[in-house]
Amino acid sequence: MRRPRRGRPLSDISVFLKRWGAVLALVLLILFNLAFTPHFATTQTLAINLTQVAVVMVVGVGMTLVIATGGIDLSVGSLMAIAGALSPMIFTGQLFPVPNLYVGIALGIVLPVMVAGMFGYFNGWLITRFSIQPIIATLVLFIAGRGIAQVWTNGDLQVFKVPEFQQIAIGRLLGVPFQVWIMAVIVIAATWTLRKTVFGRQVLAIGGNEAAARLAGVPVARVKTIVYVVSGVCSGIAGLIVIAMNSAADANLIGLGIELDAIAAVAVGGTLLTGGRATILGTLIGALIIQLVRYTLLANGVPDSAALIVKAGLIILAVWLQRQDRA
Repeated sequence: MRRPRRGRPLSDISVFLKRWGAVLALVLLILFNLAFTPHFATTQTLAINLTQVAVVMVVGVGMTLVIATGGIDLSVGSLMAIAGALSPMIFTGQLFPVPNLYVGIALGIVLPVMVAGMFGYFNGWLITRFSIQPIIATLVLFIAGRGIAQVWTNGDLQVFKVPEFQQIAIGRLLGVPFQVWIMAVIVIAATWTLRKTVFGRQVLAIGGNEAAARLAGVPVARVKTIVYVVSGVCSGIAGLIVIAMNSAADANLIGLGIELDAIAAVAVGGTLLTGGRATILGTLIGALIIQLVRYTLLANGVPDSAALIVKAGLIILAVWLQRQDRA
């Protein structure tokens, strides 16, 4: 008689970690801070962490959709700089006269986000029209985009005091910062789109097998272009949140390095970096983990640079688990 095959404990552990590892890590971080970090269980600490997560997550939503198609977007930080630099120039009347402050604020919100979306369209156009690798195509604006913002502002810091605009970051609804509400709306909309719409299924089909998707009639070029436009729009919104938080726009610093945090959040959250599978809620969990890692280290006297090492380790672990899933 053949002996029954024994279980594969290491394989079972890897499957468990793949499915629940991010949630487990988040729970452990919360429990550790509750036990050892003073003042962690306060509404102020919660608000601080959520406001920091909001910016990364808004960018992370667009990045998730891009990566789901098998792409990448390195230009998100530069598009944040473009939108953040352009907005004060509009609502302060530097570019063109505005009839009143409220019209200026409305234009200062809508137009920069549209411009960021147009640059996202440019990324998608390069990728679909000329078959340029996404990492190369978006590298163009990664380099040039911040330069554009610096040229517009002459590299100067734009300081402003416009409480009506700053409500984007400092305002509260039901005790929750507005930027967290903005993040929540974007997360819910993106989750619904990815799970319940034809467009969401097309995004995943392209990432899973682009050639097969094309043969099945999926408009690959159009869908890819749209996800880069969405990524640009999300970057523009994030740029406005940042300048509203700081009451100033600095084209040299807005969004600097955020593409790494967004990619890390996507990877840690369980979205396949090769495309074909994506989870917006997973990206939210990944963003929360990255923020809590940084907060935990700082609160316990560890230099911020250590968070970069931990972040790199999390990405390596996420990629390893993905490889185990495909093995």
